[in-house]
Amino acid sequence: MIARVEPLTRARALRGPFDYRLGEDLRGVRVGSTLLVPFGRRRVLGVVVELAERSEMAPERLVEPLAAPEAAVPPALVRLGLWVAEEYCSTPARGLALVLPPGTGTGARRPRPREPLRARLTEAGWGALAGRGGERLGPRQRAALGALRRGALPAAELARATGGHATLRRLERRGLLALEPLPESPRRPRTARTLGPGAGAPRPTAAQASALAAIRRRLESRGGRPLLLHGVTGSGKTEVYLRAVAAALERRRSAIVLVPEIALTPQTAGRFVERFGESVAVLHSALSARERYADWKRLRSGEARVCVGPRSAVFAPLDDLGLIVVDEEHDGSYKQDGDPRYDARLVAERRAAAEDAVLLAGSATPRAESFARYERLSLPDRVDGRPLPPVEVVGMVGAGGALHERARDALSEVRRRGEKGIVLLNRRGWSNFLSCGVCGRVWECPRCDVTLVLHRAAAAMACHHCGHREPVPSACPDCGSVSLARHGAGTEQLERELAALLAPLPVFRLDSDSAAAGGVADVLARFDAAPAGVLVGTQMVAKGHDFPEVTLALVLDADATLRFPDFRAEERTFALVAQLAGRSGRGAREGRVIVQALDPEARPLRHAAGHDAEGFLRGELARRKALGYPPFGHLVRVVCASAEPGPELAAVRAVRDALTTAGVPALGPAALFRRQGKSRAQVVVKSRERARAIEQVGAAVERAAAEHGRRGVSFAVDVDPA
Repeated sequence: MIARVEPLTRARALRGPFDYRLGEDLRGVRVGSTLLVPFGRRRVLGVVVELAERSEMAPERLVEPLAAPEAAVPPALVRLGLWVAEEYCSTPARGLALVLPPGTGTGARRPRPREPLRARLTEAGWGALAGRGGERLGPRQRAALGALRRGALPAAELARATGGHATLRRLERRGLLALEPLPESPRRPRTARTLGPGAGAPRPTAAQASALAAIRRRLESRGGRPLLLHGVTGSGKTEVYLRAVAAALERRRSAIVLVPEIALTPQTAGRFVERFGESVAVLHSALSARERYADWKRLRSGEARVCVGPRSAVFAPLDDLGLIVVDEEHDGSYKQDGDPRYDARLVAERRAAAEDAVLLAGSATPRAESFARYERLSLPDRVDGRPLPPVEVVGMVGAGGALHERARDALSEVRRRGEKGIVLLNRRGWSNFLSCGVCGRVWECPRCDVTLVLHRAAAAMACHHCGHREPVPSACPDCGSVSLARHGAGTEQLERELAALLAPLPVFRLDSDSAAAGGVADVLARFDAAPAGVLVGTQMVAKGHDFPEVTLALVLDADATLRFPDFRAEERTFALVAQLAGRSGRGAREGRVIVQALDPEARPLRHAAGHDAEGFLRGELARRKALGYPPFGHLVRVVCASAEPGPELAAVRAVRDALTTAGVPALGPAALFRRQGKSRAQVVVKSRERARAIEQVGAAVERAAAEHGRRGVSFAVDVDPA
């Protein structure tokens, strides 16, 4: 038997699969098995993508794998990984790495994460410490054994304290200590397993019942056109997801629930665990490799039948998949940043179609693509029957300070009545940039062509692209002036202003800076537990949180995103404002929304003020159709980067010339700002024929990357950039 294996290497130019002969001891190999194989002078991990009776190579030239496989991933996931690689112009190795167990990726030499070990003293070790048995110990060895007198310790911790793993291995070979797998940490408590709506589940509204009936019909017919659950904020979309998952489980099928960012949606994950107990596994990057691998195994074995997680959970190793839910499907975090730059929403659509599962996407502000292509289910009203809060858009031209007078009055009312509010400013830090008032010097990142953002609490200026940091200067190094001006305001400065305005009400800040310090869940928990207060932050504060006590939602500089050169700018602006507006007025008290903008008459703001998602999307689709943007056309972007300026432009020109020769029009090349010390340039293909554009771009990139002299140039392909 022949196994055709894709080696998990990082090389873009390498293309498999490669044939290996399977001996009698490897008869259990299946498509999806991981094997350690000889590859040139190296040993690499590979994935079996096909089994065959014979090879085109002579039998005597074939070699055998070096190690038996771990548990195989489902063949359907192998096909999905290869499709991702082709669809997003990546390599088979990088596509397959997405579907393998956590800790297994390109360049890996083992099929699962390294097993954590603990060290304990043996009887011989006790004797050596007591001076019996004639054992001679060096200082590090004696220190390691002495540290174990009070009991076993994690091997990694002991090695750090006493001289390294080599010392522990030598003691193990001498029989003085034992290294054994670290016992599993106790799992967090979960409720009893309940495969149904549960005793505490609310009675569905008429609209929810109608949506659920349509979902159940799809489960019975096994798949079909994707469904879009278009429901206003507070309409009970999560309860529909819960009951849809229950319906899939009743039919002995499994389910995946995708959320934008697991750290930002603890309530969603918690509700699924509460409803379905131990049948739920939660996969996300905040877990350790060992924890992720443990839950991955539970999903693979069938012990867990529901997977909740961010975009990577779309590759959960579930059999008999019946349902994929994509919550808040408009969110840009479903697009992967690194190669392959896949869109989890499109991958979910592909997987659902391949496995006869139902795809259910939901949002109050769906993407134009989903609105046009999916079958729509509507939840037009909030579950409590309360109206959506009124939205007031105020102009900031000529206004002094960050807050409009109407916003100040509303915040003062929140303080007077002891209520809660949420304030959104999609810009973190204290000030946008720092300049010298005498010579005009502006402080910029030495590795990126962008200004440094002032962070007052950290007494530093930071680059939000590469992470470079430097102290805040006391004087200009060029002219010596101490007249330094701060421009613009971010969430850090706004927090200080609100604290002064609202005292003694507490102010909580939620952005990537505060999240790194204390955790998103901690900030949200403290805001939830407070009897009154204001949560201020970036777009994180608008992502699906449910706080019934919030009576005021305030958006600052709401039309800032409209000034970006991006065809999705209007869609993003509408979604951001409408999503935050939906956080207000969910409880017993009425809510209100104030939106500050330079242009209060901007189309996205007018529709958001009227809670008119359908009107906005119909206008957006007409605009995109006229201009040939998704879903009526497709963009493929190729970015080349190099440490020195020049090679990146030559590489982009080579890609453009190859595309032009193939009859594919390309826009560019165009230089981009330097980022993380690398010069960059891009070329963009805009086409109504998606498959042909992807195929030709992939071929052009492979040709350019293989040319002599391109070793210092990196190629990044982004299909339908977000």
